[in-house]
Amino acid sequence: MYRWDFKHLSVRDCMQVKLNVIQKHASAPDGNYVVVAGMTPTPLGEGKSTTTVGLCQALGAHLGRKVMTCVRQPSQGPTFGIKGGAAGGGYSQVIPMEEFNLHMTGDIHAITAANNLLAAAIDVRMFHENTQSDTALFNRLCPPNKAGKRNFAPVMLKRLKNLGIDKDDPDSLTTEEKARFARVDIDPSTITWKRVMDVNDRFLRQITVGQAPTEKGMTRETGFDIAVASEIMAVLALTTDLADMRSRLGNMVVANSKQGAPVTADDLGVGGALTVLMKDAIEPTLMQTLEETPVLVHAGPFANIAPGNSSIIADRIGLKLVGKDGFVVTEAGFGADIGLEKFMNIKCRYSGLKPSCAVIVATVRALKMHGGGPTVTAGRPLDHAYTNEDTALVKAGCCNLARHVANTRKYGVPVVVAINKFATDADAELAVVREAALEAGAVDAVVCEHHAYGGAGAAKLGEAVISACKQQVDFKFLYDLKLTIKAKIESIAKDVYGAASVEYLPQAEKQIDLYTKMGFDGLPICMAKTQYSFSADASAKGAPSGFVLPIRDVRASVGAGFLYPLVGDMMMMPGLPTRPGFFEIDIDSDGHIVGLS
Repeated sequence: MYRWDFKHLSVRDCMQVKLNVIQKHASAPDGNYVVVAGMTPTPLGEGKSTTTVGLCQALGAHLGRKVMTCVRQPSQGPTFGIKGGAAGGGYSQVIPMEEFNLHMTGDIHAITAANNLLAAAIDVRMFHENTQSDTALFNRLCPPNKAGKRNFAPVMLKRLKNLGIDKDDPDSLTTEEKARFARVDIDPSTITWKRVMDVNDRFLRQITVGQAPTEKGMTRETGFDIAVASEIMAVLALTTDLADMRSRLGNMVVANSKQGAPVTADDLGVGGALTVLMKDAIEPTLMQTLEETPVLVHAGPFANIAPGNSSIIADRIGLKLVGKDGFVVTEAGFGADIGLEKFMNIKCRYSGLKPSCAVIVATVRALKMHGGGPTVTAGRPLDHAYTNEDTALVKAGCCNLARHVANTRKYGVPVVVAINKFATDADAELAVVREAALEAGAVDAVVCEHHAYGGAGAAKLGEAVISACKQQVDFKFLYDLKLTIKAKIESIAKDVYGAASVEYLPQAEKQIDLYTKMGFDGLPICMAKTQYSFSADASAKGAPSGFVLPIRDVRASVGAGFLYPLVGDMMMMPGLPTRPGFFEIDIDSDGHIVGLS
C-alpha cells in the first residue's frame, strides 16, 4: 500500500496547493490519466462521485499505487436543493465532507464577487457615458496628478492598441481619439453578462435594474445565473497559470458596442481587478478520502450548462506528483454525452493532455429507467420495478449504456464500465449489464461495492483500470476547430446525441453570423443541454435517434475559450423543489452540522 503523508492535515483541515509545484516537478513524467463519466443518470444520480473516490481508494490504499483524485467543488445550489452534496457516499467519501460541500476555501465566493464586480462595471460605465460629455468623461478617466501630468492606467493601453491608437500620453490624443477611447458605447440590447449567486433562486431569472431615482431612469432587464455558470468559473477550470488567467479574464466579451465591436472586461478596465479577486482561487485545495488518499478539489462548472470538469491545473499537479506509474482520476459531470464530451473536446484541447482510459459508471436503476421503467422523481419513493428483479427491463435500457461506450471509444481510448451495485440489485441483472457493456466494446465491466466497502469494494475496478491503461491509445478529437460553427454543433448533435438534423432558431442564426464575423468561429463548442436525455427532451429515455435538435441561441465565452449553444429551454439559474434539502440541514448543540448529504 502506498500512503501519502497527511501529518500536516487534521481531519477538519484543507489547504491550498501552490502552482509552483508544477515547475518544481517539471522534469517528472506524467502518470496515467483516467476520466470517470457516466451513463445518462436518473435525477437521483448514479454514484459517479462515489465511484471516483472508491476507485482512488482502491488504487492507493489496496493496490499500492500512487493516486490523486481530482474533483470539482460542489455548488450550494444542489447542496441545499435536490441532489445534495458531491463528496461521494458511504465508505467512499472526500473528507471533511462539511467543508467540501459548503464554503471550503471560498473559491465560489471569489467567483461571485469577481463576476458581480464586472456586472457593476458594465452598468456604471453606461451610466457615466450617458450623463457626461466626451471631455468630462476623458478627464475623469485620466485625471491629472499633483504635477498636472495625466497617465493611462496599464490596462488602458490594451484598449488604445485595439483602437489602433499608438500613443501612451493622454495629452497627445486628438479630440476624436479621446472620444473613441473614453466611450465604450455599449449597446444595452447586446449585454450577455449577468449577475450570479450560488443558490437556486428562480425568481431572479429575470429582473429589472436601475429603478432607484439616482439612476435617472436608466433601467434595463437582466437576470441572475447560478455562480458556477459564470464564465469566470469556466476560466478557472480551463486556465493553465496566473498569466493565462489574467489574459482570459481580460478577454471576456460582455456585450457589443453600438458600432458592432466586442466589448471586453479590459475595455472596461476591470480585468486586473478580477484577477486580484481570483488570485487565491487559482490554487487547488488539497483534501483526502476516508482511506487517506489525496484529493485535489478545484473549480466547479456544471456539465449541462458549462464545461463540467475540474481544473486543468489540478490535473497537471496530480500527474506530476504521482509519476510514471501513478494514476490521476478526474471526474467529468453527468453523462458521457455531456461532461466527457467536453473533457475530450475542450479540456484536453487546452491542456494538451491525453487520457489513458475512460470509466463509465452504470447502475441497474438507471438502466431500468431507460428500458421503460416508471418515472424516477427525487424525493419520492422508488417504484417496486426498481427494487424487484427484472432482467428484461434492464436489458431494454442497455441501449443507453451501449451508446455511451461507443461514443467514448470514438476518442480512441479504452473504456471500462463500473457497475455501481445497489443492495436491491440481483446477480442476474448485474450479469446482463456486464454482457451488454462488453458487447458495446468496453475492455472490461466490473461490479463495484465501494459504497458499502470503500476501496476494497472497488479493487477489481482498480485492477481493470490498471490493465486498460497499458493499452495503446490513439486519442483524437471529435471535430476540427477549423470547421464552421454549425458543422461543429452538428458533429456533436449527430455523432454523440444521435440527432438526424439541427434546427437553428432566428436568434441562434443571428449570433452564429455575428460570432463568425467577429472571428470567434474557431472556438470549440460547449453545448448547454439537459443531462437527462441524449436529446433536448428530458423525457426521451434510452438511446433516441432521428430527432431534430433545436438550438435557440448561441453565446460566447471568449475568455474561457468556447461558444455555447443553448439547446431547447435550458435554464442558467435552477429552482428549488417543494421540499428542498435544506429542511434536513441544521446544527446540533455541540456545533456539529447535521443532515448534510
